[in-house]
Amino acid sequence: MRKHNEECGVFGISGIKNGEAAGIAYNALLTLQHRGQEGAGVAVVDGNSIYCYKDKGLVSEVFNGSVLSMIPKSNLAIGHVRYSTTGSNTKENAQPIVTEYFMGRLAVAHNGNIINAKPLREKLEGYGILFTTSNDSEVISALIAYERLRTETIEQAVLKAVTQIEGAYSLVIISGDKLIAVRDPAGFRPLCIGKLGGITAFASESCALDAASIPFIRDIKPGEIVSIDSNGNETNVFFGEDAKKGLCIFEYVYFARTDSVIDEMSVYKARCNAGEILAEECPVEADIVCGVPDSGLEAAQGYASASGIPYGSAFVKNRYIGRSFIFPTQEQRETAVKIKLNPLRAVVEGKRVILVDDSIVRGTTSALIIEALKNAGAKEVHLRISSPPFIHTCHFGTDIDGEENLVANNYSLEEITKQIGADSLGYISVEGLKKACNDAKISFCTGCFTGDYPVKLRTEHVKNELEKK
Repeated sequence: MRKHNEECGVFGISGIKNGEAAGIAYNALLTLQHRGQEGAGVAVVDGNSIYCYKDKGLVSEVFNGSVLSMIPKSNLAIGHVRYSTTGSNTKENAQPIVTEYFMGRLAVAHNGNIINAKPLREKLEGYGILFTTSNDSEVISALIAYERLRTETIEQAVLKAVTQIEGAYSLVIISGDKLIAVRDPAGFRPLCIGKLGGITAFASESCALDAASIPFIRDIKPGEIVSIDSNGNETNVFFGEDAKKGLCIFEYVYFARTDSVIDEMSVYKARCNAGEILAEECPVEADIVCGVPDSGLEAAQGYASASGIPYGSAFVKNRYIGRSFIFPTQEQRETAVKIKLNPLRAVVEGKRVILVDDSIVRGTTSALIIEALKNAGAKEVHLRISSPPFIHTCHFGTDIDGEENLVANNYSLEEITKQIGADSLGYISVEGLKKACNDAKISFCTGCFTGDYPVKLRTEHVKNELEKK
């Protein structure tokens, strides 16, 4: 009974003449904190070396004034915020991952999940390569280093490495004086580029570019490698052009920050659109429409606009507690929900409330929220969900529970409604959600709702390994 989790956020910057690349990366990571709260790190180029500082915890906990002051001045840095889907939550598994090899050093920050990491790791171990972490991101870094020994340039090494990788990966890499960004051929996870004069930055979301005061230029295309040298010159290579495309549609529903634009689609607009379509697909008579903070608010506004039912705020949110999925035990998560959201009795008392949320995983969080509203005097609570029911797990970077634990696989709509204590329950359809995000004009991965993934699991061995996670 927890919210779904997204693996990571990445940021990279080059061309900072005053040497404050680490400080800019720090500010960007604060903006990407919603994408991962278990660990954070920054790596900078320091002459012929790479200096990396990382640890468990929030960005503000890992980095303070004294830590930032000891990071070497540099015009080139990458940063990472982590939520672990592969590898335990340890300091060693925090990113960026730094790999030393005969010809130099490189550092990698990765968002996504590699489904053939185990056979690749075994192959590299057979070549005598040692691993110090248990996450799949080190496999990527080691593979690039191995290929660099057999190629003339770092760009060629990256290309040879990523063509062997299956799964989801948005990468930022530093090697020598180069900053490199890669997005997998399916385009599972977002990655964008911004420029200002001779400065270039890559980020998981455009809101991080805003924090760095660097204008957004465009999204990195699926299957694109972008390399920036010390003079700001850009080179581009494309691979996997024939791959089936599929941005994770849940980026628009939940993961991304509302002020981000992903693949030319405003996250805010997508969520409002979803609420409008939800009102058309699942109407109900009520007195007020409210959203569960934060990712349910825009969908609630859209629902209110389309239905003509007034919009209101049903909760006061404690801004000093993180997303409840971060807490490792169910008891802690349930306590976090109670601390995090407190109903506004003056708004809901005696009212028929339409409550809009982004999703239901197991159902306990929804039950706690509905119970709180009814204890505050709500006459009825009609729950509306701006994503379809989860019926499949995700293999590409979203930590959705095993299929046997997903409430939609175990109970009918009526049974779920009774179990969570709602007076009615409605989900947006898969086609409705796609329509809400149609400004993106791209293909989406909806595998967690439909079982149709852009990347097939190529072997039963890999499939079995994934199902154990």
